Amino acid sequence: MLKDDFYTYQTQTTPYPLGLEVSHALGSYIYDSQGNAHLDFVAGVSACSLGHCNPSVVNAIKEQTEKYMHVMVYGEYVQQPAVEYTKLLASHLPENLKTTYLVNSGTEAIEGALKLARRFTGRSQFIAAHHAYHGNTMGSLSIMGFEERKSAFRPLIPDVNFIVFNRQKDLEEITEKTAAVILETIQGGAGFILPENGYLEQVRQRCNEVGALLILDEIQPGFGRTGKLFAFEHFNCIPDILVVGKGMASGLPVGAFIASKELMDTLQDAPKLGHITTFGGNPVIAAASLATLRELTENRLIQETLAKEKLFRSLLVHPLIKKIRGKGLMLALLFEDEKIANHLVLTAAKERLILFWLLFEPRAVRISPPLTISMKEITEGCDKIMAILKAYKPTAVN
Repeated sequence: MLKDDFYTYQTQTTPYPLGLEVSHALGSYIYDSQGNAHLDFVAGVSACSLGHCNPSVVNAIKEQTEKYMHVMVYGEYVQQPAVEYTKLLASHLPENLKTTYLVNSGTEAIEGALKLARRFTGRSQFIAAHHAYHGNTMGSLSIMGFEERKSAFRPLIPDVNFIVFNRQKDLEEITEKTAAVILETIQGGAGFILPENGYLEQVRQRCNEVGALLILDEIQPGFGRTGKLFAFEHFNCIPDILVVGKGMASGLPVGAFIASKELMDTLQDAPKLGHITTFGGNPVIAAASLATLRELTENRLIQETLAKEKLFRSLLVHPLIKKIRGKGLMLALLFEDEKIANHLVLTAAKERLILFWLLFEPRAVRISPPLTISMKEITEGCDKIMAILKAYKPTAVN
């Protein structure tokens, strides 16, 4: 059986994977091998911006595969999908974020951003946030603010200090020794924590004062999920380096780091090939990214996320829900304890509603559906959540 082979031949990341056997997916639904439709409130952990198998994205992929796929390592050949995509992306970004390095994942984009910051400034120190999550490769792991997930893999890269997100007094830790401060615009794994009281503006000011770069990680909140194309637009803070991924190509593996041409040019020489990647800028994935960006910027999907957030908040009112964190369609239900969160996720799965956890906040349940989700589908899913919570008994065991 396929599921047996999954457990035998494919590495699992936890002892208890959910094990949904997928047949196909379309729009806001994933279908299992028995033909049951599961309403998707997770979107591949914020990756499937336009839902599953969006026609515009599928057509762009098909058209590109009939022309050419991989032809050369990144940065050598002029390939139309990547050029068109980065040009369109630049048109929607501030003037200092015009040059894009396309890579294969969010964590690789973080690695490239860290290298760029050290190369440009000549400094070594990074400042990151407690409970930050930026990926799982060694550099990204080094700036993860959660020791439980890091200790087994030490030693990591040196000269990384941590501050508390939203705590202004910690900004004194940013000095002339700091190459870059790296923060998630909205902390994801910590429970969708928003910056408060002009916090990002204060970080930006402090970086300017000491000559440090500011890297903002928008891998999760980027590409319309918060009601703006990028979440930093909400907070009056423009980074020196912007890192993106996840929802960028509607479900294909991709990432990028974006900066000024002045910064990016330092990766060209001394040494040459300062960052290289075989499959970065892959034309098929670039075509999917281009189709995704066009869909997001040529219709009202991004603006509609705020109305959809409002609907979620109006429907999900229950004494067990202590708070709903986040913005747009990047929401987290916070409960008093993790037992309730676990019960909700696992019971919802039986009811064919897909929910999921967050990395560092066990009391929280993620809601990050496709941006294309309808009001009717939101209502349908929220009705299931409310029914589960109303029936919850503290002794319930899954």
